[in-house]
Amino acid sequence: AGVPPDYFSATGQLWGNPHYRWDILKQDGFGWWLERIRSQMEMFDLMRIDHFRGFEAYWEIDAQAETAIDGRWVKGPGESFFQVLKQVFEDLPLVAEDLGVITAEVTALRQRFGLPGMKILQFAFDGSPTNPYLPHNHEELSVVYTGTHDNNTTLGWYQELSDEQRKAVCHYLGDASEPMPGLLVRTALASVARLAVIPMQDILGLDAAHRMNTPGVTEGNWRWRFEWEQLQPEYKQRLQDWIQLYGRS
Repeated sequence: AGVPPDYFSATGQLWGNPHYRWDILKQDGFGWWLERIRSQMEMFDLMRIDHFRGFEAYWEIDAQAETAIDGRWVKGPGESFFQVLKQVFEDLPLVAEDLGVITAEVTALRQRFGLPGMKILQFAFDGSPTNPYLPHNHEELSVVYTGTHDNNTTLGWYQELSDEQRKAVCHYLGDASEPMPGLLVRTALASVARLAVIPMQDILGLDAAHRMNTPGVTEGNWRWRFEWEQLQPEYKQRLQDWIQLYGRS
């Protein structure tokens, strides 16, 4: 299993784990998946399905390959899987991670079952007004993020942009006086997306030294922690103000 070359890696991602045997799982009505979701619902109100596009088609790589470049797309379980879920769970408590190589078929599958996709603001500023991550292209059936666990912190991302790129970002957002990452946090909360997710690093205004994860790097990830003392009253007041201002309370 893995993904082909993308934004994060020129050689793709080779994860090393085998794929699901969908033909076997389907024989008992996807019972293993139903139990997995039930157990998760005991702990969480909402679940994010990583690499949702794999339910429509997944990237298959030879077990002896050293990179993910030479793989192939194989059809996944598609509608048959989600029809079973819909019968058992009337309201699917799922967010579809639909980043990367997304086809019309993947989007149609997500929309048919009413699953919100993901809008990442750090991916929005490539200069094209049709970029789906730009706020004016957002849809309600989505979750907006400044960045995810795989991205740099927003301040780190902004500091690594060129002067020209930073000017373009501020020109679109319309307020160069609001410092980063607050400007992007405010933009996420103002989106029409149903939900907004703000990483704690962006609430605290932290730079790249506090990045959570770098895809393709095997060491030094997932070690960041915060102290409650870092959450100063002004941060809480500002966030509360924005949440109320944009109707997210």
